[in-house]
Amino acid sequence: MSIPVLIAVRGARESAIAAIVGAAPGLQVARRCADLSEALAAAHAGLGAVVLVSEQPHLHRGTVAEFAAVGVVVVGVPSAADAADHLRGLGIRDLISADADAAALAAVVTGAARRVPDRDLAAASAAQIPTLAPVTRGAVIAVWGPAGAPGRTTLAAAMAYDLAQRESVILVDVDTYGGAIAQTFGLLDEAPGIAALARASLHGTLTDETVARHALSVSPGLRVLSGITRPDRWPELSPSALEPVWELLRRHAAVTIIDCASPLESDEELQYDTRAPQRNGAALSALAAADVVVAIGSAEPVGLQRLVHGLAALEAVVPEATTPRLVVVNRVRPSVAGVRPREAVADALLRYSGVQKVWTVGWDPRACDAAALAGQALGERAPRSAARRGMQAVALAARAMAPAHAASAPVSR
Repeated sequence: MSIPVLIAVRGARESAIAAIVGAAPGLQVARRCADLSEALAAAHAGLGAVVLVSEQPHLHRGTVAEFAAVGVVVVGVPSAADAADHLRGLGIRDLISADADAAALAAVVTGAARRVPDRDLAAASAAQIPTLAPVTRGAVIAVWGPAGAPGRTTLAAAMAYDLAQRESVILVDVDTYGGAIAQTFGLLDEAPGIAALARASLHGTLTDETVARHALSVSPGLRVLSGITRPDRWPELSPSALEPVWELLRRHAAVTIIDCASPLESDEELQYDTRAPQRNGAALSALAAADVVVAIGSAEPVGLQRLVHGLAALEAVVPEATTPRLVVVNRVRPSVAGVRPREAVADALLRYSGVQKVWTVGWDPRACDAAALAGQALGERAPRSAARRGMQAVALAARAMAPAHAASAPVSR
């Protein structure tokens, strides 16, 4: 049975490539495409098993991931050596060199067709990033919570600040609905932050220098990658762009803390006839990359109910059996949880969600308001506050749960 090949090669070489594929035993030209859009449409229609692409303006890591998602292997046809490096940077493993003859071309295409396309481009990308010396593999901690503003950003900022007193930390905002890390630290909204890294990743230009340029230092040992400036920019934070970013950040900090949005649904395909963009893809990507997940809810009855339902949804996305989880209840006080609020909250979560250990943070509006007004983390503005002590305990517990292989990087001062 012949292997159907889609061809999306620009320039004079396209005719020669098509002729070689058409004459090669075991291969057939399924379609000669005018551009990448046509090639993607043909791939979604199931017309090809392999697509040949050259370097072109709209070819990026997201395009490669979309071909992989429908089971089509991408083979690069670079026009020069620097173009070959660019294609490799996009996660394309198989390349047909400019001087390849008909037999070599057929061998590359046949070999590519025999393997399953990469759906996880992070590993391919990581192989293209120069290894730092000494190599440091930091931990990734994702902070998540259900809808209703339970205190995700406040907790993430407090954890990052406290851990940065001991080791290097990068705090990342991937909330695609209402990110607020920049405002929490009094940073300008215009800072490109994580969106800049995602763009570089998509186009295969993500480097250590990209991180150094866009990660803003806010205190000794702590750098911040701010989120998107407007919610309608969420398509910039696609999973295929972010997966290599997480791996690279592990090499730049002992701990990377990611502030995630609350929605976890991935049912966009119900609204689209083709592969759908995922607004929640950034949070799902962060949770999948995390070594530890910190789930936070609020102590009010409605907040606890949302946390119970949210933990069930979180379990479906990242099972606790594979990713350690730490459950936190914020704003704990007698007026909403009874005379013994901590015990009441713990009993409710044990009964309805099976949570054996609950970390609680007390109600401390004065300290939190002061920190918000000053644009500082709790540990910086109100180091002796009850809320800070609770969040510091959470930070240390989450860090202790990280895998042993996550080595510490020195704090830059």
